[in-house]
Amino acid sequence: MCNICHIFVHNNQTELYKMKKVIFTLMCAVLLSAPSFAQDMNSKGDNIIGEYLFAKKTGDSKIRISKATDGTYTAQVFWVANALDKNGNKRKDVKNKDKELRKVDLDKVIIIKGLKYDADDKEWGDTKIYDPSSGKIYSVDIEFKDANTLEVYGNILGIGKTVYWKKLK
Repeated sequence: MCNICHIFVHNNQTELYKMKKVIFTLMCAVLLSAPSFAQDMNSKGDNIIGEYLFAKKTGDSKIRISKATDGTYTAQVFWVANALDKNGNKRKDVKNKDKELRKVDLDKVIIIKGLKYDADDKEWGDTKIYDPSSGKIYSVDIEFKDANTLEVYGNILGIGKTVYWKKLK
């Protein structure tokens, strides 16, 4: 190989190596910063306030989390994909153990009351979550998985399930 060709090939390999190194460094920075977005979201109680989409096989729903006057948080369904029954009437919370609450429209059900933020653990909990599709009540712990996803863990006697709510606004 001639000297000029050797210098050209060597210079291109060096530049290619430098570019790979920069790309690798940037990818590592992005991947390592992803958990910090969740940590940032978990660092302040009011970060949970907003609207979320809960997608599931039996029908999506939208949930609004707001702050109550006592400083705790409340989660209320404000939209369900299958809000009407086969007769065109609004579906009700028929599986609720409280007979009076069975009259509530599914798109108005309060599923969490008294949710508290724990600044030490950087998560929300110390209350229950109601599942209108089963009528069951679970202990609940909530934290951000990332900046746009809430990880909602409900359990009864240690047996539980994790679902994810996507932040809408």
